[in-house]
Amino acid sequence: MSFFAGLISTVFERRYRTALSDEAAGRSIMELSNDLLGSHGEVSGSTLARLILDRYATMEPGEKQAFFSFMTHDLEIDPKQVTATLQTYQDTPSKASYRAFAKACEPQRQELIRRLNQVPGATARLVAMRKDLLDSLRKHPDLAPLDVDFQHLFSSWFNRGFLVLRPLNWSSPAEILEKIIEYEAVHAIDSWEDLQRRLQPADRRCFGFFHPAMAGEPLIFVEVALTKGIPNSIQSLLADGRDAILAEDADTAVFYSISNCQAGLAGISFGNSLIKQVAADLSRDLPMLKNFVTLSPIPGLNAWLKNTDTALDAAPANLAAHYLLEAKRADGMPADPVARFHLGNGAMVHAVHGDADLSGKGMAQSNGAMVNYLYDLSQITKNHEQFVAEKTVIASPDVRALSASIKLDT
Repeated sequence: MSFFAGLISTVFERRYRTALSDEAAGRSIMELSNDLLGSHGEVSGSTLARLILDRYATMEPGEKQAFFSFMTHDLEIDPKQVTATLQTYQDTPSKASYRAFAKACEPQRQELIRRLNQVPGATARLVAMRKDLLDSLRKHPDLAPLDVDFQHLFSSWFNRGFLVLRPLNWSSPAEILEKIIEYEAVHAIDSWEDLQRRLQPADRRCFGFFHPAMAGEPLIFVEVALTKGIPNSIQSLLADGRDAILAEDADTAVFYSISNCQAGLAGISFGNSLIKQVAADLSRDLPMLKNFVTLSPIPGLNAWLKNTDTALDAAPANLAAHYLLEAKRADGMPADPVARFHLGNGAMVHAVHGDADLSGKGMAQSNGAMVNYLYDLSQITKNHEQFVAEKTVIASPDVRALSASIKLDT
């Protein structure tokens, strides 16, 4: 009976969808959104959600901006209702009064996004929608409250409990490998041969986080080199024709590239969990590993130097060390975004190297300098807490000595 009931339900839904599509042809996406918010039936709700997402996919940038404006301003909270329900809750706290207050505090646009997500495949489409929103925000900052709501929902939908860590190698599906090439954001992958050199040898690893609702799309991935000793150059690490070593002969795991893949998930943190999970898994599988480090770019160095007086003959490594330890934002946090990420994860600045990235990108952003951040698994929590509480940049004595050699007027 369940098979025939499902069959009848599917036929009914298709007919209902066709009828609703015909009826909706002359209605705006705003009107359809209001209909969806007023819908209580599962069939009608999913049909409306699909129609809205399909309509959105065909819209021009100006039309999308108008839709975002509708969501921001027409589906806003009512401050008077928030104040009134809060007063009621304060006067007579109960389950009912708290529920009323919580409902008043949540803008209708959050519920609209949830209802849009009931369609299969909708999560990826909503992530793409937020990417469009982030583009619109540059010219329309009044849309910021809508982005706050997207980020709030995505933080729940994409929390660590839903993420799946998958190893990626040369035997992974071709469509996933193509995305690794496409999304690599630190050291460009020039060809399939280049990708093979990063994935196939015994001393190379790659891991990515995936979400069940976007199974074919990596959210973030990290490339790892297993080495003897801590490397000081990306050229040697990625050299064509280098001699690979056996994984069991390595004493160091090097996280040399971490790439976020989904622009629509900006601000949703995956890297912290990814690095710690990969380090834990590698430590379990390869107990001879003693060091967990990065070989990281220093993307903000040259931009900072343009506004700083310095001697022309100062060594790039010395300048880089000084920048990483001393350059701060107005809030006292490190100026460099990569530094903020790794230090916030509990790493320390271990070593700085000149002539470490001689690519065009590396020379443009840091005169070729790179940095090793060390993840000491026994010190991560302590380092993190000290960095967050005191904004302390924890660094090795060698890095501090390099920094101390530079005296700059800023």
